[in-house]
Amino acid sequence: MRVERQPAVYMMANRRNGTIYVGVTSDLVRRVAQHRGGEGSGFTARYGCRMLVWFEMWGSMEGAIAREKRLKTGSRRGKLALIEAGNPEWEDLGFGLV
Repeated sequence: MRVERQPAVYMMANRRNGTIYVGVTSDLVRRVAQHRGGEGSGFTARYGCRMLVWFEMWGSMEGAIAREKRLKTGSRRGKLALIEAGNPEWEDLGFGLV
């Protein structure tokens, strides 16, 4: 499934129950490729967050940014619950995007 350019909120991780990065983008496929290449975010490069473990597509960038802010200020437990609900095996969802 190819995801066209559309606002998205996403979480990258370095392993199951490991370090989690929350981000927002208008082009999820491109952004995941950047994270995997060690570009664009010092945090994901430093902690090796290269697995796309969760994402939500949004109709507007404003809505996506608001959701990202809520997730970033939310608890780790809440982030883990979202990942576990949609991706209990912690598979790398990035492979299904291209």
